[in-house]
Amino acid sequence: MPNPWSASILTLFPEMFPGPLGHSLSGKALSEDLWRLKAINIREFAAGKHRQVDDTPAGGGAGMVMRPDVAAAAIDAAREGCPQAPAIYLTPRGARLDQARVRKLAGGPGVILLCGRFEGLDERVIEARGLEEISLGDYILSGGEVAAMALVEATVRLLPGVVGAMDSLAEESFEQDLLEYPHYTRPRDWEGREIPHVLLSGDHGEIARWRRGQAEKITQARRPDLWARRAKDD
Repeated sequence: MPNPWSASILTLFPEMFPGPLGHSLSGKALSEDLWRLKAINIREFAAGKHRQVDDTPAGGGAGMVMRPDVAAAAIDAAREGCPQAPAIYLTPRGARLDQARVRKLAGGPGVILLCGRFEGLDERVIEARGLEEISLGDYILSGGEVAAMALVEATVRLLPGVVGAMDSLAEESFEQDLLEYPHYTRPRDWEGREIPHVLLSGDHGEIARWRRGQAEKITQARRPDLWARRAKDD
């Protein structure tokens, strides 16, 4: 049997893992060996008494920069365990993570994630190790650990056997470049707000058309970029 999908997290704070990944669907799947997680302490690859992983930026400036020799040694060690896995550096300057990239990662052997800290990572190791740079969005976190958890969570739930009803994944937000339609449940009337009548009609064709229309309406209003991309693809 092939090895389960694996996530190797390179971090200065390995104690942060599995964190939320050890709970709910991802945690259950982890305990069932549907996927594997390894948190690797970057500091273990630093030399000297103080295991220094950073240094002052060349050319001056504020903050510190992660050393290329230390980061490269950690990446190389992670690749020994999963040589075919893509190595990703989580950084605000990276390409924004989307569902298409998540699906592709889920179809591979796993992922190696380098969690950024300080002012950033020496550019030479990004080039030398062919790191893919990914961002969660246009905002700044203190480090890449939370971003790594989000990426892994998004990917793990697409692995076979993790989500019970796989059909439900096909109608989620960002599938087919649409946001998800609204959901309702009992009671039928809540604080004077009723469930839309079409959802109680039993007409599955009408329900499907209503949901599609709602998804398109919400996408146009909230994510015109997605709607424009969808129109272009059509």
